[in-house]
Formats: sequence, C-alpha cells, structure tokens
Amino acid sequence: MGVYLSTPSTEKASEDGENDRLRYGLSSMQGWRATMEDACKEVSKFCAKFLHRQVMEHEAYVAGDLNTSLKKAFLRMDQMMCGKTGQKELALLRGKDGQPSEDTGQTDRWPEEVQEILSGYHGPSAGTTACVAIIRNNQLLVANAGDSRCVMSRKGQAYDLSKDHKPDIAAEKRRILEAGGYVQYGRVNGSLNLARAIGDMEMKQNKSLPAEKQIVTADPDIVTIDRSDDDEFLIIACDGIWEPNRSGTVGSRSVRDCMSSQQAVDFVKEQLKTEKKLSMVCERTFDRCLAPSSGQEGCDNMTMILVQFKKPFSKEEPESSVQ
Repeated sequence: MGVYLSTPSTEKASEDGENDRLRYGLSSMQGWRATMEDACKEVSKFCAKFLHRQVMEHEAYVAGDLNTSLKKAFLRMDQMMCGKTGQKELALLRGKDGQPSEDTGQTDRWPEEVQEILSGYHGPSAGTTACVAIIRNNQLLVANAGDSRCVMSRKGQAYDLSKDHKPDIAAEKRRILEAGGYVQYGRVNGSLNLARAIGDMEMKQNKSLPAEKQIVTADPDIVTIDRSDDDEFLIIACDGIWEPNRSGTVGSRSVRDCMSSQQAVDFVKEQLKTEKKLSMVCERTFDRCLAPSSGQEGCDNMTMILVQFKKPFSKEEPESSVQ
C-alpha cells in the first residue's frame, strides 16, 4: 500500500492548558500514513526549541517591531542549521537510530562560525512548516511559512490569518521558476508539495539569490489584526485538516485534505457546546476528517492546536505566543 498503512493508527497525543487570558488544547494523530511526519524530523524539533527564542532576542523585538523580528527569526533558522553548531544540534535532536536525545541545553549565543557552510554540508534535507501566533496587547500577529493554516472564529465567521503556500499559486510559481526550479504535478521540482518551508536546504542553493527568492523560502507571510471581544477561538492546524483554499487545476488538488476554514470553525463551535476539554475537540476533528479507507481525503497526518480566548480581553495584557 505504499505510504499508507493497512489500517489507520488512531492513537492521539494530546495536551491542555490555560492562563488568565486563554485556554488551549492540542493533539496529533498519525492516521493512515506509514509514519508520523508532522513532528518527527529534527528540523521541526529545532524550530520548536529555537524559533521563539530568536524572535524575542532580536533587536527589532526589543524595539516593539514584531513583524521584523518574526521575519528575521524564520530566516535565521536556516542560517543556524547550516553551521557547525547547528549541524551538531540537529544530530543530537535526531539521536541514535532517529530517536530523540535529551535536551542539550544549547543556548542561543551561537558562535560566528554559524555563518560558514561546512565543506560538503549544505544544511538539512528535511524541512518543516511553521505557523506562529503572537498576542500583544490588542493585536494578534500570525507568521506563516508553508501549508499549515491559522483560522480565527469571530462571531462564528471563519477568517483566514494565513495563506497556504502551494507551488501552483502564481506568485510562488514565479519565484520558483525565476530561481531555477520547476513545478510538476503541483510539486516543487516534482517532489515537494509546498512552496515555503524552513529547512529543505537542497531547494535553497542558488548563491546569486537572497533567502527570500530561493526555489523554496522560509520567508513568512505576516498578518496583523486588532483583537475584539467577538473573537472566539483560533485553529492552527497542518495541511492534513484542510481542503485547498486556493485556485488551481483539478490535477493538482491534494486528495488528503478535507475541511474548509468555515467547516472547521462550524465543527469546533458545535463541539464546544458540549465539550469543555479543547484537546478532545481536536481529537474529534481528526475523527471527523479521517478517511474510511486509504487513498481518499483524510489520509494524511493530523496536528491541531485550538486556542479559546477568555473574555473580555485586556488591551494592556502581556503577549502570549503559540507555535
């Protein structure tokens, strides 16, 4: 059955928490896929460990410019992973036989050699999407690179706070072609089904171009909105949950994605009428999306974070972040 199991793996890893401003629940499920790819690669572990630290350490963040600090932090991940220290960190995160090792305690004070590409090493071939939400005072910022999606429910209406970076979107395809790549069967160079990612360094080797113009780039789109007491919850989920929200040909449509943004909001809103545990709502979303057999919609790995806002919100509250 190729990349699919004979029966889906429906065991779920879930977690819940809250503070005085919000509640959250999260869950992940392997599903029909032969492996759990959403968080099993060292690149995603690297970003989970260092991305938020790089956001907060940048001088632009200290000056109150979150847009710049987010952009620089996304691009910085690639730069950090290409140096000797980053290479060692990735190896430790990967561990023996692909198993994660203990936290190394590596600080963010990376040596200058991180600027240098080691002989014969161009950075990790694995990659990850990144979708980050930051709440500061009365604003919500969402930075996204890849085809994970962040959706806000405001009075029951779905608002996309990110866009799916697929290769057949005109602007993405233009950059890919200008950098020397191509799009075949809706995939970058016939292999990668998203146009932006952290890592995937084999797609970023054009030395005449900046990081933002490579075949695949980690450069995030950033959306900023003012918060409102009408804001109910955020859904941040991988592409295994979503049906494509883009223009494209039938031939390039993924057969694994299954919910529109509004359908997801409607489903979550209905579940919240009777279920208070947010991770359980995530789990029920997976069960709703899971295909009855392989090769249909709902066969991908699924990961979802659900953030519910407490009301009323304070316009002077300190920031919270979700990755």
